[in-house]
Amino acid sequence: MLVFAKIKSVLQRIQSLKKGASIGFVPTMGALHKGHLSLIEQAKKENDIVIVSIFVNPTQFDKKEDLINYPKTIDSDLSLLKSVYCDIVFTPTAEEIYSNNITSQLFNFDGLEYQMEGKFRDGHFDGVGTIVKRLFEIVTPTKSYFGEKDFQQLQIIRKMAEKHQIPTKIIGCEIYREDDGLAMSSRNSRLTKEHRAIAPFIYKTLKKAKNEFGTKNAQEVIYWVENEFKKQPLLALEYFEIADEDTLQPIKNKDSKQKYRAFIAVFADKIRLIDNISL
Repeated sequence: MLVFAKIKSVLQRIQSLKKGASIGFVPTMGALHKGHLSLIEQAKKENDIVIVSIFVNPTQFDKKEDLINYPKTIDSDLSLLKSVYCDIVFTPTAEEIYSNNITSQLFNFDGLEYQMEGKFRDGHFDGVGTIVKRLFEIVTPTKSYFGEKDFQQLQIIRKMAEKHQIPTKIIGCEIYREDDGLAMSSRNSRLTKEHRAIAPFIYKTLKKAKNEFGTKNAQEVIYWVENEFKKQPLLALEYFEIADEDTLQPIKNKDSKQKYRAFIAVFADKIRLIDNISL
């Protein structure tokens, strides 16, 4: 496994690869867990070379305290990557990526950026678009792998790649869950014992909402979910929405030809957890 911190070094290595070799790319912010490893394993099955980036991107944090508190576990991350036979790891600094101008490029994602997370995290998706576009330009991957836990982000990256004509295939991978259903996240390690114990309630509620959606209209399901969370004093519901999978627009009337997904964001004390489920 080769580790590079400089753009020039990783570019030289990529350019030295056998012509025609396919590159699978998994961009991460570190604090790796089994969910990340599942993306890498899929990338290894489908490509000749797998590249993982570890970079905590400052421009996608709308709250400075979240950036400061984001877990940085580079030594254990590299050990994990070695254990799954990752080929190349790219670990740049903010200065290496942004030079002296740590600001986001402004994007138009055709309205995807104004739904759900976009209503609560100002500038977040411009930051995501900026770093992912830059990494795509450096790595030039054949296929790029993203977890469906951040489904809105996945759709936004697909839109960005399409609009900027970036020749990488975006692969969405199923949400990797703990045995009790909680979606794996770097933030889970920051939960108190009490909050960790109640957190699986989020996914249990999503599964029940999916069943409810079979016989009830969207507004009834939303009202039911909101009431369920009112009974849980340790969890504060930020939003629950049912939206079209492609446009992310909130559902108005059920259409059997459309694919819908339920999206949720919940605070467990100060730790914000997101999840979603296909309906």
